[in-house]
Order: sequence, then structure tokens, then C-alpha cells
Amino acid sequence: MTSVRYADASDLAGAAQLLAVAFRDYPWTRYVVPEEDYDERLRGLYAHYLGHAHRHGFVAAADDGAVAVLAPRAPEPAAVDEIIALHGDRVDRLGGGMVCDDAWTIEAIGVHPLSRGHGRGSELLAFALDGMARRGAGKIVLDTSDPRNVRLYERHGFRIVAERTTPSGPPVWTMLSELVPAER
Repeated sequence: MTSVRYADASDLAGAAQLLAVAFRDYPWTRYVVPEEDYDERLRGLYAHYLGHAHRHGFVAAADDGAVAVLAPRAPEPAAVDEIIALHGDRVDRLGGGMVCDDAWTIEAIGVHPLSRGHGRGSELLAFALDGMARRGAGKIVLDTSDPRNVRLYERHGFRIVAERTTPSGPPVWTMLSELVPAER
């Protein structure tokens, strides 16, 4: 088991590939990313999201997992047209999550399938929560489409604040946590 660390720019391509593998069968990505060139589209999306989080928050990585965090009021990604193209004819399925201008956002947290069930998700999440607390985070928001993730996040202090459903897509739970900022 490798330790979690703050990613630098040279870690982002590998982290994008890892997240593409981690989310390959995730209900939400299967719903919003077209089947044609699915793996490459997914890797491309995570490359954009990780680059954006690296510039406007932080990315943490381990050999078998990664997490991307955005600071409050982060701008929209510069590559919006490329992101829309990667979502293709499914871009209209992207629904907005809870808007909370003063909240940090966990954009993605993923563990390689072979490392699941060994506490790696909790380790990545704890690292991210500590990093946000050290930066003065009060509120943290995230979305998930997997009920197992809901239980994980609840163990780390999150609570469900909204649920979205669509006739053909998976449920999406928006979860919120309020931290007491860590001493610096």
C-alpha cells in the first residue's frame, strides 16, 4: 500500500488513466459518456477535470487511487468545448448538482478495482478532508451514484442533502459535510 501525496503536474496523466479504470463501470459515467470510444473519452474527461482541480484546488494521488478537489468559487474549466465534445450526444444528461458558492467540492475520488475493499477510499478521503481543513474549508459537497459510496461518505461526516433521479439514469445523491478548520 502506498501513501497518498499531493500530486504535481507530472502525476496527472497517470491519475487520469487510473480514474478512467476506477470509473469504467460506474453508473453515472456509463450514463453520461457515450459507448463509442468510451475508455478514451473517460480518460480525456478525467485529464481535463484533474488539470482543472490541480489549478483551482488540489489533486491527491497514490499508486492505486486519486482524488480531485475544487476550491470554492473555482471558475468553469477552460476546455468546456472539449468536455462537451467528449460527452457527445449525452451532454444533455449532465445535471447540475447542488450549487454552494462557499463549499469545496470533491469532484472525483477513485480507487483501482484491484485495491478496493482495503480502506483505500477512506484513506484518500481522509487525506482530502485534511487538506481542505488545512485550507480553511467549512463546507464540502460531493455527488455520488453508488449507494456503497453513500455509506463511506456518511462514515466521514457527510449527509445526504438532495437526491436526483431520472427515468433512464442512476440516482445521484448530493452530500454535504461541514468541517471545523484545522489549526495551522
